[in-house]
Amino acid sequence: MLAPEHWPNPITTRSLVMLQIAAELVSGTDMSIMQAKVLLKAQGTDNWKLSLYATGAFDGVDAIVSGEANLATINPSVGLMLAYKGMGPYDKPQPVRTIGVIPSLDQYVFAVRPDTGLMTVEDIATRRFPLRVSMRGQRNHCLNIVLNDITAAAGFTLNDLRKWGGDPRYEALLPWPESEKFKALVRGDLDAIIDEAAYVWVDAALDAGMRILPLSEATVKKLEAIGYRRAYLKKSAFPKLPGDILTLDFSGWPIFVHSELPDAMVARLCAALEARKHLIGWEGEGPLPVERMCRDAEDTPQQVPLHPAAERYWRKRGYLA
Repeated sequence: MLAPEHWPNPITTRSLVMLQIAAELVSGTDMSIMQAKVLLKAQGTDNWKLSLYATGAFDGVDAIVSGEANLATINPSVGLMLAYKGMGPYDKPQPVRTIGVIPSLDQYVFAVRPDTGLMTVEDIATRRFPLRVSMRGQRNHCLNIVLNDITAAAGFTLNDLRKWGGDPRYEALLPWPESEKFKALVRGDLDAIIDEAAYVWVDAALDAGMRILPLSEATVKKLEAIGYRRAYLKKSAFPKLPGDILTLDFSGWPIFVHSELPDAMVARLCAALEARKHLIGWEGEGPLPVERMCRDAEDTPQQVPLHPAAERYWRKRGYLA
């Protein structure tokens, strides 16, 4: 047993127990438990001083804007961009700012059965193709919000698919290769899957003979004009592709706050992230690379400005020139 002088701070121990249990509960595939929220309060009072909201969807934005939460996450970066610009589910710009973007390299993926004859996303509109397509089950998932802009730029809507005899379905989670969603595509019960996390399932889709559809240059230019970023599914990463596939960027996991959160609190949040970076898993090896989370890069797209206090903090640390 440790000597009393080496005992951990009991408040820290209690907090870590709760955090680790929460982290385990949200790590499974049970859609009934998929988010975590942490509340912090002053000792001996009823004053809950801070609310931390770990979600990957727009409810985190809503919690920040309403004051329900002080710190939240969303993925990908394009989701926060939509809120910042007043696009997608918002009719006006939302007062959000980042403190950093967790590195994550990803692209938007359209996978179809080759017997559809489709060669590009725009072919769906040109041919009025009755596509049976599976999308993410969570209706307000960023994938589905972004899809509305993609289809508009490509010349059709999901309602058009229905009119043409197609069947756009909101169902399940990621198309893991062992999932029923993925098996339905291979069997021919589906014509297409639209999703993210390319590294999870694109290789398996190609192995099963599926075709990955590109967006046209004209469509991508329309989307870039309203704030989206182009990206490529690269043959160097997915050798069975016939070549690089033009699509949209789906990278980065922003950590963000309200634009008016006090500077002192923002600095404390940045310092806490720095102090605990070695305990946070991410898609790479080693501690969370906080030193590059404030700089624009392929896997850390900075599509929303840093909170001024965060910018000052990272600059003082030497992470910004």
